[in-house]
Amino acid sequence: MPLRDRSVPHIPASNGNCKSYFSDVDLDGPGRSVGFLYIPQSPDHDAWGTVRIPLAVVANGTGPTVIVEAGNHGDEYEGQIIVGELIRSLAPSQVQGRLILVPSVNIPASTAGKRTSPDDGLNLNRVFPGDHAGSITQQIAAFFSDELLSRADAFLSLHSGGSSLDIVPSALVQPAQDPLQQQRNLDAVLAFGASINVQLNNLGDTRTCVASAVAAGLTCVSTEMAGRGTVDRDALALCRRGVFNVLQHWGVLDSGLDLPRPEARTLHRVLGPQSYIIAGEDGVFEGLHHPGEPVCAGETAGRIHFLTDPRKPPVVLTYTADGIVFARRQPGRVRPGNVCAVVATPDS
Repeated sequence: MPLRDRSVPHIPASNGNCKSYFSDVDLDGPGRSVGFLYIPQSPDHDAWGTVRIPLAVVANGTGPTVIVEAGNHGDEYEGQIIVGELIRSLAPSQVQGRLILVPSVNIPASTAGKRTSPDDGLNLNRVFPGDHAGSITQQIAAFFSDELLSRADAFLSLHSGGSSLDIVPSALVQPAQDPLQQQRNLDAVLAFGASINVQLNNLGDTRTCVASAVAAGLTCVSTEMAGRGTVDRDALALCRRGVFNVLQHWGVLDSGLDLPRPEARTLHRVLGPQSYIIAGEDGVFEGLHHPGEPVCAGETAGRIHFLTDPRKPPVVLTYTADGIVFARRQPGRVRPGNVCAVVATPDS
């Protein structure tokens, strides 16, 4: 079964006649090609400069084209490490088709160890399909959308919780309207081999990279590998194994590699706004449950404390859905609108 429905049109980035980038990587040739994408920029400190983004292609014979991307957010590290390993270790003889490997796609944010780009303050995963005439983050999204997603059949996007969230290591299903595509996505997510798999749609936000890929008909898998702004050893091992599992499942990687998978794999859903515990006050959040713990609607999720006014009692936050704590805020300090926790509900 094809991994992409090519009858679905690709949604191009804005201002396609303003493309301004070049690369020393051959996206369409056979063999290994490792180098960089260059996007011209002219800030105060570098009048004729470029932003240089690492990029690699490993291609051999016939088969699907698969993108493996990490570093969409610069403070999410497991995926960036593993895509770098793939670039250094994979030989064309191990590949059937084409792998496009992008280890640190948001290189300004990766260099700074930040979620958003220090160059323009934008979140790469909230500007797709991008704008060729926009700021650097919008230009990166435009290149990715028009040059990479347009070529690909499947997309593996590796995320972690970053510095602000602690998330249960898991594989994610982005919902698709087409039942066949939805099933392809689900099959690939289960092939990843995480013990917990979650379907969510980022509260309906269509500006993410995976949402753009799903809208273009690609088969997609995303991940969340722990977080806290660190490299988690167990999440790194799971992610490394899961990447190989998915690439074998899609037929682009040598199936001779014997990789163990967990026995139990469950599907959960983030149901919508009722699954999110959102702060309504400035203060310090005391969470009462660790990621992965079961919780019930009506149960106390935590308290927001007011350290500058001890006369004021803490505000109690409660869960509004049954399930497990899928994600919990990492910094104690919260402001109105911050997500303190997210609940994932077992699929019935």
